[in-house]
Amino acid sequence: MSGNWTALLLAGSRPGGDPLAASLGVAHKPLLPLAGEPMILRPLRALLASPEVGSVRIMTQDPALFSELVEHESRVSVEQSGATIAATLLSMLDDPETRYPMLVTTADHALLTPAMVADFTGAAAGADLAVGFVSRTVMLARFPQAQRTWLRIGRERYSGANLFAIGSPKARTGIERWRAIEQDRKKGWRVLLQFGAPLLLASVLRLRDLHQTSAALGRRLGLSLRAVELSDATAAIDVDKPADHALVTAIIEGHA
Repeated sequence: MSGNWTALLLAGSRPGGDPLAASLGVAHKPLLPLAGEPMILRPLRALLASPEVGSVRIMTQDPALFSELVEHESRVSVEQSGATIAATLLSMLDDPETRYPMLVTTADHALLTPAMVADFTGAAAGADLAVGFVSRTVMLARFPQAQRTWLRIGRERYSGANLFAIGSPKARTGIERWRAIEQDRKKGWRVLLQFGAPLLLASVLRLRDLHQTSAALGRRLGLSLRAVELSDATAAIDVDKPADHALVTAIIEGHA
C-alpha cells in the first residue's frame, strides 16, 4: 500500500553537545551546514519524495529550532522527543494513537534516497522489527578506503545503515533490550553475548549468517526480527566525524 509508512526523522542532540557541530559553529548536529543547507533537509526531502511514506514526524529535544524549516509542509510535524532514541521510541509504542508501520532514520543520514527507502521498506514489510545493514563487501567495492565500525556475523562483516522499521507493538522487547546494551553497540561480540553464549559462539564459528542470526534473535525476544541488506553502499554513511562530513560533501558534489 502506497503511503502507509509513518517516517520518524530523529533530530536529537547528544548530552553535552556534538563535537562536529561545535567545530562547524552550530548548536545542533541536524543543522550542520552541508552543501549549502542544513543537513536535516536532505533526508527529509528523500522521505517526502518516497511514495511509501505518508507523513514525517521530526523528533527533537528542541522543536522550535526546526519548525520554521518545515512550516509550509503539511505532511511534516515537529515534535518533542525523549532524552534518548530508545526513550522516544518506547514512548511511541505506549501511545495507542501510534500508526504502524514506522520507518525510523536519522537527521545525519544525508545520503538517503527514495530508492533506499523503497528497498528497505519493501524488505522490512511484515516484520515486527527490521534493521538495515550494508556489507563490508558492498562498501569496499565502492569506497575501498572506507573506515566503518564492522559487526562480524558469519563469513561477512556489516555496518548499520541507520534505517529501522517498527511494524507492531511487539518491537518493544527489542527496543528495551537495545536500550540495555546501547553502550556496547560498537562492540559486536558484546551485543551478541547479551543475547546468549550460543549466538556469540555461532557467530564466532561462522555457523550462522546475518539472516539466520537475526531470526534467532527474534525468536529469543518473541518477535519477528528481520535484517535487511541494502545494495547501495552510501546507505551506511552518516555524518559523525569531520572525515564523514568531507566524504558526504564530496559525494553530493560528485567528486567521490
